[in-house]
Amino acid sequence: MFALRWGLFFIGLVIFSGGISLTIEMQHLGVHPWDVLNVALYSKFGLTIGTWTVIIGILLVVVAYILDKSYIKLGTLLNALIVGSFVDFFLWSGILPEATHTWTDFIFMFLGMVIMGVGGGVYNAGGVGSGPRDGFMLSISDKTGASIGKVRIITELGVLVLGLLLGGPVFICTFIFTFVQSPIFQATYQFLGSYVNRVESRSHAA
Repeated sequence: MFALRWGLFFIGLVIFSGGISLTIEMQHLGVHPWDVLNVALYSKFGLTIGTWTVIIGILLVVVAYILDKSYIKLGTLLNALIVGSFVDFFLWSGILPEATHTWTDFIFMFLGMVIMGVGGGVYNAGGVGSGPRDGFMLSISDKTGASIGKVRIITELGVLVLGLLLGGPVFICTFIFTFVQSPIFQATYQFLGSYVNRVESRSHAA
């Protein structure tokens, strides 16, 4: 079970990172609110997009740990470090399609959203730690008593506004991310989560 859980975790992170990188290549159509901020910080202050992903991820982990350490596991910290590293790798590798500013960009953007949803569901099904953003929002929700949904909306809106003020890429796809990514994430997570539980039950019974 250890190998299965951690295998899903690492495979999911690679898939998730690939999806992020693909949407960033099509950023003129808009990217996820957190990536709006990452791209804006890269454009404004240098470093790399992946580096800013790591920096913000670690900051969120630190805040969540201070507020409620129960949401922070080894997988949460590894998530913060690995996703940014693979985003930089995919962007550097040249294997991703480049924006052509034609209708095909919408196909690749949609594909990137789908890949992010699948990757997020895969690594979360491993159950070795939520992502730094999720850990942060769950800890805020616990401390304030606000619903997770409300905390997510407020947090992502704040991040989006900050990224926009810094010159980040906000366009139509920024506002449809959740509607595409979330259902795919949920379906993938539920399917693989059930599979992991079945395998675990059989191993305990054996």
